[in-house]
Amino acid sequence: MSYVGPDFDPPRPRRSPLRRTLTVVLAALVPGALLGWLAFETLGGADDGGPGRAAGATSSTAGSAGGDPDDKPGASASQSPTASAPGGAGALAGKVVVIDPGHNPANFAHTAEINSKVDIGTHKKECDTTGTTTNSGYTEAAFTLDVAHRLRTLLERQGATVKLTQDADRPYGPCIDERARIGNSAPADAVVSVHADGAASGQRGFHVILPGAVHEGGADTRAIVAPSRELGELIADDFAESTDTSPSNYVGDGTGLVTREDLGGLNLSTVPKVFIECGNMRDSKDAALLTSGAWRQKAAQGISEGIVSFLRG
Repeated sequence: MSYVGPDFDPPRPRRSPLRRTLTVVLAALVPGALLGWLAFETLGGADDGGPGRAAGATSSTAGSAGGDPDDKPGASASQSPTASAPGGAGALAGKVVVIDPGHNPANFAHTAEINSKVDIGTHKKECDTTGTTTNSGYTEAAFTLDVAHRLRTLLERQGATVKLTQDADRPYGPCIDERARIGNSAPADAVVSVHADGAASGQRGFHVILPGAVHEGGADTRAIVAPSRELGELIADDFAESTDTSPSNYVGDGTGLVTREDLGGLNLSTVPKVFIECGNMRDSKDAALLTSGAWRQKAAQGISEGIVSFLRG
């Protein structure tokens, strides 16, 4: 006999008191959870880039620290476009910057070649030198190449095309006349030659070297004197602020700016160009800075900001 029929009413399961209690609790909790979720979405969560996230904290903190723990260029958060210079990514699109790391690391093994004379327009001068060192043996060539790599990273993240006159990729040099030609033929919107000085102990600080007005032989700097000064002044200001160091106490009368007419790299340039002596390797206090990867990152940062300000007018 079948119990299925129009009048069949199957027995209903009995609900326990516990289940009734859970139902009441859930009914009370669900509306509250929904309201909380809506408020979270309105204000912005901690992981979605909204106001609840301190988006700028990482960049600003890393930028103030400068450099990475391994003293290697390219890994620091301070190299982000927003931290490296005003304008952000793409600000230097279409611009060409040549970085001239002073002194090839292998010049020590090629003294005959670097002592040969080249024409710098006004007279002849040695092809190059070995550069100086700290008392502990850290070379100027190693310093300049490291800063150049850091600087290249910062500028490329701004969209610039960056060229180095040497990257420890040749047996010696290039000679000072060739260094100038590399910037001229790029053609560069700005050229910066990175150095560190070898003055007496107690002489401290940085200085930027500007081209003087030279018009003799194959040298004619008249067209680049004014823009080079502008470039140099901007770099000096930003370098001092970024590194928290002072202008030279032995040249430049406290301005951090020196004009010279005897440097082939400047005399033969047809594009805006300056040298920067970042500090004195022979002074123990300056040497402590120059041998620090964190400080070298700050140095690159300051130079970068000056270049960006110049190129963006």
